[in-house]
Amino acid sequence: MGHRVEPGLYRLGDPTPDSEVFASANYTLSFDALRSALDGRNAWILVLDTKGINVWCAAGKGTFGTDELIRRIESTGLAGVVRHRKIILPQLGAPGVSWQEVVRRSGFMVEYGPVQARDLPAFLTTHSATAEMRKVEFPLRDRLVLIPVELVHVVLPAIAAAIVLFFLAGPTSSLAAIAAVLAGTVLFPALLPFIPTSDFSTKGFIMGTIVAVPFAVSFSTEPVLPFWAKILAATAPLLIIPAVTAYLALNFTGATTSTSRTGVKKEIFRYIPVMALMAGSGITIGILLGASRFMGLI
Repeated sequence: MGHRVEPGLYRLGDPTPDSEVFASANYTLSFDALRSALDGRNAWILVLDTKGINVWCAAGKGTFGTDELIRRIESTGLAGVVRHRKIILPQLGAPGVSWQEVVRRSGFMVEYGPVQARDLPAFLTTHSATAEMRKVEFPLRDRLVLIPVELVHVVLPAIAAAIVLFFLAGPTSSLAAIAAVLAGTVLFPALLPFIPTSDFSTKGFIMGTIVAVPFAVSFSTEPVLPFWAKILAATAPLLIIPAVTAYLALNFTGATTSTSRTGVKKEIFRYIPVMALMAGSGITIGILLGASRFMGLI
């Protein structure tokens, strides 16, 4: 949260009133990526207050948006600094900015640059983006980069759950907890394009079910359990693991342009109740089996 740049107007090189104006987020890495791409060029950089969030995520949240852009134009007195009336915005900031409103309320035109800052030098020669400059990709390398970020958030709860399950239900249950987390944070992003369906939640359900099947088979063949207990024991991982994996998979909706803000909202309201019901039912079954074993019924 400390990677922030103070919002305002910055000089790059020795800009004049005719130099180009670029808008950026006040996230350090976004700001530095823009500066690096414009190395050796004289320009103005208008930094919006996005609460330290990158351009794309901030556009989705509305902080890299129309109101903030207009507010920053006015607060910096940009109209008195440059003679022209044009601001170049990163393409991924488009979801948050209504260029018609910006023109109407500030008098400044909005021009959208390429997706990648590194393409700016080529873009600025003609102020026209090629199809490749407009294309957003989410290749394996980019997906794998996200894995450590997701693991950091869940590794401690996963270890705690695995330890508790080890003592309460044995090593297989402990391994199941770890498998559910790894399925949602490692296997899911790696195999994302190959999992059918378009919703990330249903993709997660599919991945979680595949991972849960071996554990269900293992529990159903436990020789010391009566038939009814085997059925319940096999059902528990088929409910819990897909729910956990799908929930973790849903986190990746914020890391790809394959999803939209409205689409993610629909997923949350549609599938989170299903995940909660499945996980709750699976945990209830586990508690019943534990209580039955404690009471000597199995």
